[in-house]
Amino acid sequence: MIKITTKTFNELTTQELYNLLQLRSEVFVVEQDCVYQDMDGKDQKALHVLGYKDEELVAYTRVFKPGYYFENASIGRVVVKENERKFKYGYDIMKASIEVIKQHYNETTIKISAQTYLKRFYNNLEFFEVGEEYLEDGIPHIVMIKS
Repeated sequence: MIKITTKTFNELTTQELYNLLQLRSEVFVVEQDCVYQDMDGKDQKALHVLGYKDEELVAYTRVFKPGYYFENASIGRVVVKENERKFKYGYDIMKASIEVIKQHYNETTIKISAQTYLKRFYNNLEFFEVGEEYLEDGIPHIVMIKS
């Protein structure tokens, strides 16, 4: 099990910010070979959900209240360190993120822009596809909603 913490941007320490940006870069830029602008000016508006195993950041998401990213509350930048995925920390961090949205924003409808190959993962968390697949930063994505 991982220890999960939620912080606003201003509550993050410099080291925590460095660690989460490093993890996002490690997976989204290096592993997925995708050149894109990760620091998009939205981190300051997000709640950051951090998952730790033995003091190491191994899972992360950022969540937004309705209207900040999409019309609905949303979860993005869902990431789990490659060598930790076998422990299913993706489910732990997503369940915690869904709970954060309920607690902080009193919302149950959540919209995500999911990498298409992860549809089954998100289906298991009761997110369902809406519309057609599209390319985002050269990677196939699909909009999914949990209500």
